[in-house]
Amino acid sequence: MTVVLLDGSPLRGGPSADVALGPHLLRAGAGREFLRIFSPAPTAAFSRRDTLRPGYPDAEAAVRAAGFTPVIRPQGGTLALYHEGSVVVDHVCRTPDASRDPVGRFRRFAAMHAAVLTGLGADARIGAVPGEYCPGEYSINLGGTVKVVGSAQRVTRDGWLFSSVFQVTGAGLLRAPLTAAYAALGYDFDPATAGALETVTVEAVTAALTDAYSMLRA
Repeated sequence: MTVVLLDGSPLRGGPSADVALGPHLLRAGAGREFLRIFSPAPTAAFSRRDTLRPGYPDAEAAVRAAGFTPVIRPQGGTLALYHEGSVVVDHVCRTPDASRDPVGRFRRFAAMHAAVLTGLGADARIGAVPGEYCPGEYSINLGGTVKVVGSAQRVTRDGWLFSSVFQVTGAGLLRAPLTAAYAALGYDFDPATAGALETVTVEAVTAALTDAYSMLRA
């Protein structure tokens, strides 16, 4: 299968264009695999499940007031925030066996992501931290205390979109808007669990991820 490494430069349409690109490639990218690694503008990625909560309008207002652009992402989960101090990986694969073993895909990429962060000197572990935002069995945490990577997946009959957010710097910018939004949505959340690596740069994480995914493509 042909693998296309997409340009990680900001898209003209901002956060809305970022979340629309993956589903577009799922529909139009027959016979190809796409990878985009980028640092986003401040984004509040709500799931469709979030939009059905009575408190969604208040949650949207809270994140917007904090400078995050609300978008509705196609993957599952619950609200996640990211910004210029984050690195996002969008991985799209068009394949006829897309629905086979989606849990295995979570497991495989979690192991790879933890290995990347360990290589950068982090105490990276796989597993949810109690009270984390967008909780997931295959989140990546530091030392069992703070979440630094979350992943979500969308599977169609002929492809999959696997998206991961690495929080590199600026965890303090996430906590207040996440606290307000999660309270409005009626979800449990412990602000202390929202973390970031803080010891490395966005550029270093981007380079390490690009190298790791290049090995997969080899």
